Amino acid sequence: MNFDQKIIFRCIELAKSGLRNTSPNPIVGCVITYNNKIIGEGYHQKYGEAHAEVNAINSVKNKELLKNSTLYVTLEPCSHFGKTPPCTDLIVKMGFPRVVISCIDPNPQVSGKGIKILQNAGIEVITGVLKKEYEWENRRFFTFHNKKRPYIILKWAKTLDGFIDVIRNNNVPNINWITNETCKTLVHKWRTEEQAILIGTTTAINDNPELTARNYNGNNPLRIVIDKNLLLPKNLKIFTNTANTLMITEKSKYTNTNNIKHCILNFDNNFEESLLNELYKLN
Repeated sequence: MNFDQKIIFRCIELAKSGLRNTSPNPIVGCVITYNNKIIGEGYHQKYGEAHAEVNAINSVKNKELLKNSTLYVTLEPCSHFGKTPPCTDLIVKMGFPRVVISCIDPNPQVSGKGIKILQNAGIEVITGVLKKEYEWENRRFFTFHNKKRPYIILKWAKTLDGFIDVIRNNNVPNINWITNETCKTLVHKWRTEEQAILIGTTTAINDNPELTARNYNGNNPLRIVIDKNLLLPKNLKIFTNTANTLMITEKSKYTNTNNIKHCILNFDNNFEESLLNELYKLN
């Protein structure tokens, strides 16, 4: 790796620290160097709060050094007003002569506009450093904008001999549990890293899962349940107020509540595509 690649690699490591708290925003890391030495670091810590560039700049004690420093960031700096001001304005104001970016932002509000603002201000801009590596770490965000659908993960547990369930016995608690406490904690960690988790009617009835992150500190995902005919009893754990639930159905039998919403779809006409389109609209 050359020097730029090493610093962008560090930016990617920083970006991953925000994985469970930034959605629907991307994970972003930023490093500032002066004379090839790191003088500031930051990452986007939480949705709605300061971006990585702001946190990195704020971490530098001597702001006079910024006029002769390089700012490294994983994603093109934003150029529009959202929940926070444009990062491009701050970068220009601080007088950075050089900015190194891993990936251009696929969000049409930003894409290329941030780079153009920096270049028009006389800043040297380098792009594409460790592009594939960062795209993978930020794959949820890039899939959402490039493919117009959520990033999908399939998760299941199975025994060494290839089974995913056991013969049911309702009189024995947890008889269907084929993994262990370590796996359970890992799964709960995974839940904090995703915006939603989806199950079908049979799983909801047989397993009665709560689908929350109880064994790991973090946010609960949106619980999405496919229930075509709204047959699920309301005493199931997926209907508790510990998290929000979205019911995917063909019927409109129940009204929405504070934490339970209904989405009506045609199950006989491109159901999977329609479902992904609806989830995309929900951000």
